[in-house]
Formats: sequence, C-alpha cells, structure tokens
Amino acid sequence: MPERLTEMLMDTWTPLIILWITVLPSIYMAPMNQSQVLPSGSSTGLKRLNEEQRILHRSKRGWVWNQMFVLEEFSGPEPILVGRLHTDLDPGSSKIKYILSGDGAGTIFVINDKTGDIHAMKRLDREEKAEYTLTAQAVDRDTNQPLEPPSEFIIKVQDINDNAPEFVEGPYHATVPEMSVVGTFVTKVTATDADDPVYGNSAKLVYSILEGQPYFSIEPHTAIIKTALPNMDREAKEEYFVVIQAKDMGGHMGGLSGTTTVTITLSDVNDNPPKFAQSLYHFSVMEDVALGEPIGRVKANDLDIGENAKSSYDIIEGDGMDVFEITTDAQTQDGIIRVRKPLDFETKKSYTLKVEAANIHIDPRFLSGGPFKDTATVKIVVEDADEPPVFSSPTYLLEVHENAALNSVLGQVAAHDPDVSSSPIRFSIDRHTDLERQFNVNAEDGKITLATPLDRETSTWHNITIVATETSNQVSRVPVAIKVLDVNDNAPEFASEHEAFLCENGKPGQVIQIVSAVDKDDPKNGHYFLYSLLPEMVNNPNFTIKKNEDNTLSILAKHSGFSRQKQEVYLLPIVISDSGTPPMSSTGTLTIRVCGCSSDGTVQSCNAEAYVLPIGLSMGALIAILACIILLLVIVVLFVTLRRHKNEPLIIKDDEDVRENIIRYDDEGGGEEDTEAFDIATLQNPDGINGFLPRKDIKPDLQFMPRQGLAPVPNGVDVDEFINVRLHEADNDPTAPPYDSIQIYGYEGKGSAAGSLSSLESSTSDSDQNFDYLSEWGPRFKRLGELYSVGESDKET
Repeated sequence: MPERLTEMLMDTWTPLIILWITVLPSIYMAPMNQSQVLPSGSSTGLKRLNEEQRILHRSKRGWVWNQMFVLEEFSGPEPILVGRLHTDLDPGSSKIKYILSGDGAGTIFVINDKTGDIHAMKRLDREEKAEYTLTAQAVDRDTNQPLEPPSEFIIKVQDINDNAPEFVEGPYHATVPEMSVVGTFVTKVTATDADDPVYGNSAKLVYSILEGQPYFSIEPHTAIIKTALPNMDREAKEEYFVVIQAKDMGGHMGGLSGTTTVTITLSDVNDNPPKFAQSLYHFSVMEDVALGEPIGRVKANDLDIGENAKSSYDIIEGDGMDVFEITTDAQTQDGIIRVRKPLDFETKKSYTLKVEAANIHIDPRFLSGGPFKDTATVKIVVEDADEPPVFSSPTYLLEVHENAALNSVLGQVAAHDPDVSSSPIRFSIDRHTDLERQFNVNAEDGKITLATPLDRETSTWHNITIVATETSNQVSRVPVAIKVLDVNDNAPEFASEHEAFLCENGKPGQVIQIVSAVDKDDPKNGHYFLYSLLPEMVNNPNFTIKKNEDNTLSILAKHSGFSRQKQEVYLLPIVISDSGTPPMSSTGTLTIRVCGCSSDGTVQSCNAEAYVLPIGLSMGALIAILACIILLLVIVVLFVTLRRHKNEPLIIKDDEDVRENIIRYDDEGGGEEDTEAFDIATLQNPDGINGFLPRKDIKPDLQFMPRQGLAPVPNGVDVDEFINVRLHEADNDPTAPPYDSIQIYGYEGKGSAAGSLSSLESSTSDSDQNFDYLSEWGPRFKRLGELYSVGESDKET
C-alpha cells in the first residue's frame, strides 16, 4: 500500500496548480515527505520536485489528479490538513490569494488564502456524504483579478469500519414441512452494512448460527437457512427459535456484527393415522326414537391437524347396516350414529356394528407407515317404549250413497297395541274434522255409521279423523275419506231463464231459440235429456220443438204473420226429463215475445207502443234528441242567471240592506258602579276624542267634511240626551247606509241577578219589547229602565 501510493503521487503533474495531500503516517508511509503535489493549470510540461525525482526517469502513469482524500470520523485536537493549493505564478511575495468555493467551502473546508492549505474543520461521515466537489482559483490580492481559470476538484471521504451490519427486515418467521430431508430450504435472511462495499472489507459480511443447531444450518455468504436434521416431527416439537449473526470484515477478528432471530415453524403433514379412543362403544336407544335422531357419537383421534386430521366414518359390518347410519361432524370430527329405519323392541332388541374411521387426505410418502384407518365395535341396545296404537292401514276410503239410511254402517277401522301388554283400544272421531256431526264411530269395534242425511250435490267428499286411544292415553290418528255416491234425486231444469224473441216478419220453420238443461245429479254415463210439450200443448198451432244432438232443444215457429197488436207474448211450457232410475222431470216455461225487426232480422222493438213512433226513427234517436233539448235548456238558464247577477248594483239600497256590523267584546261592564271596565267618555263620544273616525266597512261615494266631534263632558251628563243626538246625526248622514254598530258585553258585573242584555238572539225588535221589567231588577237597573221607558214614549209621541 505505501509503495503504490508513492508511485501514484510521483507520476502525476500539471504546470500551474499543485495540490499538496497530507497523508497520515499510520496509513500511508511516503518515502520522501508527507506533502504530495498535484499539478493543474496551463500546459508547461512535467515538473519535478527535487533532484532525487529527476534521476528516476519513470514513465508517466495515468492518475486522477483532481482528487483529495480525507479520513472519516477523524477527531484530532486540530483541524486536519486535507491538502495544499499552489501555483507557479506565486513568486512568494504574498501577492497571490487563494479562493475556495463549492460543497462545504467556508464551513466544512477552510483554505488559507496565503499558503493554499485546505483544512477540514468538522468531523466527516462517509455514510452521510461520500464526496465534496469544490472549485479553487488564484487571484491577485490587490485587484482580485483571476490569475488563471478556476479548477474543479473532489475531496473524497475515505471509509473506516464504523457501522455494524443490520437486519432491516428482522425478526423473521419461516415455515418448513415436518419430516423434511436434510438440506430443505427454509428461508433467506439479508443484512446490510452502511460502510463502503468497494473499499476494504468493511462491508463484506459472513453469516453464522448462534442458536438453533443442530436442527438448522446457514450458508455463510448467501444467508440461506436449511434443515440440518432429518425427520423433524411436528407432533414432538412444532416451533424452533434460531439466532443468526452477520459479521463484517469477512468474519475476521475486529469486525462488527449484528444479529436477528428467525422463528421456524414445522407445518403439518399427514403422517399419523386416526385412532379410536376405545375399541368398544355401548349405546341404548328407545324404540320410538324419531328417524334421523342421533343416538351416540364415536371419536377417532388424529395427532395431525387441519385437513390432515379429517376422517370419514362408515359402517362396514353388522346386523344393523340398513337400520343405522353414521355421519361426520365437520366441527368436532366425531362420528354421529343416527336411526335410519324405525326400531321395534318386540322384533329386535339389540344390534352390533363395526365402524371404520379413515383419513380423507392421504400423503403417498407415508403409505409405508401403515393404513391410515382404524375400526371399533358399536353395540346398540333397543329399549321398550309405550307405543301408541297402530292402525291396520295408514288411510281409509269409504263410499256411501247419498240416500243411505241413518245409522247405516259405512265401514270399519282397526288398530292394535304393538306393546307386549296389548292394552285395549277405544275409537273416537276428532270433531274438529266433523263439525256438523254427520258420522259416528263405535268406540269398541271402530264401525263408522251415518248420523245425518247426506247430499252429494252439497258435498261429495267428507274427510274425518279417527282417534285410537289406549288406556295409558297413548293416541294415534288416521284419516278417513268418505265419498258420497250419487243417486237420481234431482230433476233437470233450464240452465237459465230463457226469453225468446220472434220477428213479425219471421218465416215458418225459423229457429226462435235454443235452450239447454242442467241436472245436479252426476250419472256415470253422463246426462241425456228428453224434451216434450205438455199433453194439451202437443198440437200447438204456433210453435214446435226439435231435439238436437248436443242435448239441447230448438224452438221453431210453425207459421209467419205474427203481430204484436194481435198478441205480444206467448208462453210455451216444456217438460224436461232425465234418463235416470227412477226418471226425474220438471216443466219450464219459455217466454216468447213478438218484436218488430229490420229486413235483416235485427230486433228493433218489442212493445206495442212502437207503432205510434215515426217510421224509421228508433228509440235511441229519440233519446239523443231529448238529451240535446235538455242541454240547451240548461245553457239558457245559466245564461239568464249570469245576466241577472251582472246587472245587480254593487251598492245595496237602504231598504235592501240587512247587514249588521257587530263588534263583540267578551268583557262586559259591571253596571253603574263599575268605573274600571270602560271609560264613559268613549260612550259619550263614539267618534273619538281627537276627531272624526272614518267608517271602514264601506267606501263612500260622496266626499264630505267630517263633522266636529263633541267635546267630552263630565260623567254626570244625561246619557239619554247623548244617545238621541248621536242617533239624529246618524240618521241624517248622507254618506253611510244605516248600518247598526252594536257593542256586546258578556259580563254583567259581580252580584248581578240579570242575564245578558243583548238583543241579538231576540226574535223581536227593540220597538216590540217592553222594558218595564228592568225596574224590578233592583236599584242598579232603575236608571236604565227609565231611559228605555223614555225612549219608548218618545217613539210613540
């Protein structure tokens, strides 16, 4: 190393600027001196330092002249000398000034402007910044004029081993299948070192295992972790804790190290077969257990987990393979034994089954270890239960004619007790299924009898339920369907009320109407009706009948020339008979009306009054004409009404004005003694104290000067005189109709024996009333009575 640095320093020169690099003696041992020169600037040829260098005559070697180096993390008592700048133009008279600019100039790196020495003022860290780019220039100290172009150079921070390896992604978790062979890949870890990976071995890492041997190993350079032992069993130990170390300097003495942990979990494989906890299971079950009900559980344990522990159960042998079944509980992996067919204690009291449990997912690698299945024996004992009665049939179907006699036997049900005790059974009808109580059942022998008459036409089917009850109150039920058979007990009749229409211009033999008949009965071979006229109508001169193939009847006219004026309606009795045994018949009357028809046979009118109608004018046309006339009359009436309303004057005449302007107060004065309820001055001067108050209920047509209001007078004024004056003014006012302004007081004062004085509800006017009764109400109303008496006398005068 020292010899290489000496050769590098001696082989590089430039003519103008010389860079002096100070090298620490502990690292670089220069043979000549500690300061080396790096020339730069104009091309003046190769310059040598001294005579010893001249006699070497070594050929020039390529070297980057514009670089300086400084060691990181250097912390001496004085700033460290990085290098020296010098120019050939400097005669030593101190007229040259050196200037430094660029990264860290003036803060991290400081230059002596006289000597050109560059010092590092701070402690440097390569991991923060690896190099600095600066620019050096020589200027005249007096004029600051540049003596040569500026030169750019780089100061590189040399690395030392000051950073330990780190596992950024740790701690790690890995999984490897159990029973893996040696060398199976587990995982890979990675450590990083912030030191320079190019310079020296500061970032050269070597990996090793501190904990986790002999189960796992690691590649020293790739950091790949592998299994080191074969057949590691998860069921024995599932998790391993491994400590990995990364050491720099190639793992040599003095290197820095870092550690991380790797948690390695063995994943399960199906290497264990299922195993029943016991070889023999005992279960008991009642014979009346419902189908599908579980009667017991068996369990085959498996040391594996997850899918590898799942097993399926089957019944492979036994005398109850068709009676029982076994299924797997997906949650607990139990085998559930269920009843598949009904059990009968009296028939078979016990069963023996052989049950097998087998793994669902088999790993072929471990088939050599044996079959992955196990078997166990299951014994099931059936216990006796008090069973309900059993009917001889699950359902019963009975038939009865609708004319069957009461108390006749329709059929019989039978039931027995399946238990050994064979208890007696009693029968009954569930009356919820026979609300009308049409049937009875014998409690002893189960015979069903008829209680009320049946009618097939009302109900063809009757569904009842027979109940069989033991002495122990065990109950069974069975449905009984009773079909009512038909008998010919209904006579046929017309399907609907027929009314035929016959044209006056009809022809002989013309079909007037086709009628059909219905029969409520339902014969096996279908209905077949016979039609005939009454014996006295066989030789009917006007009409005849004809039976059709579709079981209907056609009515035909014997002649033409029917006239409404001669006879408007004809009645034709027809006898309808069925083909039952015994045959039933009925008589229906067909109404035939004679009508006026058009030339194409369309019926127009069937009334005799139609002759008075104009020829060619139908009833519909007359109705339309009448509707138009009524509409015109309504329009005329509306028009006249609107004209009358339009011509009415907007102002009502005095003799027609019957309105009243009523102002209602809910608080009445308390008589003469009440001085707080109202102001007597308001009553003395209704027009207002301050002047005239215009009317708001009408708009006057004439403009007039408001009359002067009277001045307020003392409370002792004559109210009668005041009212007369105001009445006279109102009567002579030409601008206002004679509206009445009434003030109503609903409160008479405390202690008043009188009712309301309002006359609004009175059917008579003030002139028709007699106010003499006011004097009988006491001294409080005496004055009021005198006032009204005076008013009446004045009117009479």
